Amino acid sequence: FESIINSMTPHERKRPDVISGSRKKRIAMGSGTQIQDVNRLLKQHKQMAKMMKKFSSKGGMAKMMRGMKGMMPGGMGGPGGPGGFPRM
Repeated sequence: FESIINSMTPHERKRPDVISGSRKKRIAMGSGTQIQDVNRLLKQHKQMAKMMKKFSSKGGMAKMMRGMKGMMPGGMGGPGGPGGFPRM
């Protein structure tokens, strides 16, 4: 992905939403990759930006941790015991 990013202009790096089809083609050619690779990178960037926005919202991290608690095997548990670090 580094070669794709290096093939972008500084403006495109700051504002990836301005990248149109012709820009994607230029970036792919300049980085020696396919347009699908550029699309994949842009999609991942959009997903990460969305996640970071949730983190920055009021209580976003706490909400995420509560949601993850149910997903962790054995819950998050306290120190020691199931799902936690072993007691030292």
